[in-house]
Amino acid sequence: MKVKFVDLPAQHKPLEAELKETFNRVLTNCSFVLGPEVEKFEKAFAAFLGVEHCVTVTNGTAALQLVLQGLGIGSGDEVITVAHTFIATAEAISAAGARPVFVDVDPVSYTMDPTKLEAAITSRTKAIVPVHLYGQPAEMDAITAVAGKHRIPVIEDSCQAHGAYYKGRRAGSLGAAACFSFYPSKNLGACGEGGAVTTNDVALAKKVRMLRDHGSVKKYEHDFPAYNLRLEGIQGGVLAVKLPHLDGWNNNRRVLAARYGDLFAGSKVVTPKEMPFAHHVYHLYIVLVEDREALKQALAEQGIETGLHYPIPLHLQKAYAYLGYKKGDFPVSEHVAGHLLSLPMYAELPIEHVEHVAKTVREVLECRSMVSTSLRA
Repeated sequence: MKVKFVDLPAQHKPLEAELKETFNRVLTNCSFVLGPEVEKFEKAFAAFLGVEHCVTVTNGTAALQLVLQGLGIGSGDEVITVAHTFIATAEAISAAGARPVFVDVDPVSYTMDPTKLEAAITSRTKAIVPVHLYGQPAEMDAITAVAGKHRIPVIEDSCQAHGAYYKGRRAGSLGAAACFSFYPSKNLGACGEGGAVTTNDVALAKKVRMLRDHGSVKKYEHDFPAYNLRLEGIQGGVLAVKLPHLDGWNNNRRVLAARYGDLFAGSKVVTPKEMPFAHHVYHLYIVLVEDREALKQALAEQGIETGLHYPIPLHLQKAYAYLGYKKGDFPVSEHVAGHLLSLPMYAELPIEHVEHVAKTVREVLECRSMVSTSLRA
């Protein structure tokens, strides 16, 4: 049985009529950049999260960069984030002109370990960026307590946590600002690139709007040099069509994750743990296994697609060698980077595919265990 890692056509097919109507409307109105479709989505997404402002941009990396710059962060400043995340989190810090400072992740949640935060703060620390990784929010109360003590703003990297909750509040409404990616495979994805900054800070929202549009609030009047990072009208329309379905899609993901968990019970597979404070939305379903590469290859031979998120922690990437970190500095990040495997997960994934994947994983691991035992004998 062939099992896809993600199947976007399965999501788009039921929405085809609405999406085509959106495309035609944008084509007719010629509102190709920003415009009414984008404004409609911005208002709807802000209301969905329970925040005052949503400012859309071209992608999640741009969202992170612009919110940092909107807070006045730049050359000579430091921004703390985790070593285990996609490089875009650190790239945005670099693009703003600041220096990334890494901390390790918690061995259970794989999100920022608040107990490691205090030691990383210096007089140059200007922001903390926890990552709500794989669909689960970081431990925000503990993080904001440390940040508040030092009067440092917390910016949520919510690029994998659309619709997730932390103690009853939506991810994206918990810090000074939050950043989202609407890459097509996200829980809420565009038909192309997209991103957003969410905040309750009116001044910050205004600054980010100007930064995305040439430093302007009025055409041909520019207060400072900035960027062209505006969202396309079609993408705003697509996101507005999809947003009402997000909670339902997330509930489906949770059902599938629960089935995976039941099927892996008693095996050598370490499944994701939903933390007591969180409502996990399983952007990715990651498992921790001993011989990740062998399992990935065996599943591929059976037609089962998998992913690696993320195989090299940021402090060991060539791009950040100049920071001076070395192997062993963040042991949890290094361990999970070498052992996590992402299994197929999307809202429309048939339950029989979940059962087939779990059965195949268990068979592969049990077979390898028997071979290993026999070699030792």
